[in-house]
Amino acid sequence: MPLPIADTWFETRRYSDDITQIFEPHVIPDIHCNIWHVRGRDHDLLLDTGMGVVSLREHVALVTGKPVFCVASHSHFDHVGSNHEFDERLMHAAEADILTTPTRDNTVTSNYVTADIFTAAPYAGFDVDAYEIKAAPPTRLVADGDIIDLGDRHFEVLHLPGHSPGSIALWEAATGTLLSGDVIYDGLLYDELYHSVREDYTVSMERLRDYKVKTVHGGHWESFGQARLIELIDEYLAGARKPGCPND
Repeated sequence: MPLPIADTWFETRRYSDDITQIFEPHVIPDIHCNIWHVRGRDHDLLLDTGMGVVSLREHVALVTGKPVFCVASHSHFDHVGSNHEFDERLMHAAEADILTTPTRDNTVTSNYVTADIFTAAPYAGFDVDAYEIKAAPPTRLVADGDIIDLGDRHFEVLHLPGHSPGSIALWEAATGTLLSGDVIYDGLLYDELYHSVREDYTVSMERLRDYKVKTVHGGHWESFGQARLIELIDEYLAGARKPGCPND
């Protein structure tokens, strides 16, 4: 049976500290990513942009209020679909070539994008087999320790490879906020993709233990605090959080 047409494609949830979660509710929870918008004095920050099946800029007015630093936590399809809509695109050099020349394989689209991941279609005539990521070469490469300056807020780039070679998280020490992308979230962590490296993931997890975090806003599922962060790290290091859920 054909999918019903969604009335709206995006939903938002406002958190404290001028942070808003944007997500695609008609993509199954295992796949849809959390898009994080942070308001700043001079710039706003957008970590990830979803699948791109519907224009983020045209349908979420929040992302058009100020100049936006569009940051890719990594290059997988569910996180970078609307990156091409933004003028200032930041990501780690290790995956810059993927967004410069995206394919269904290097963005892991071919692994997971089927009709089964949608509970509604974004528009009439949507063809899932024609879905692909548009090229969005980064305009600025970021490395570990770099600062993304919003004027009144400052996020440090943490290069935390393992899930993918260019995976990054953003750390705001002033508020204890970690925007973690797919480095860590409260779900099954995936370390068996074509460019995943478990040994690197272990080092990244061990590094995260040193941060005094108040809130983790992950790339999937719900946000959580310091105690849960330590539990998730320890479970991964002990081998308890086995892959099996296609969170990309």
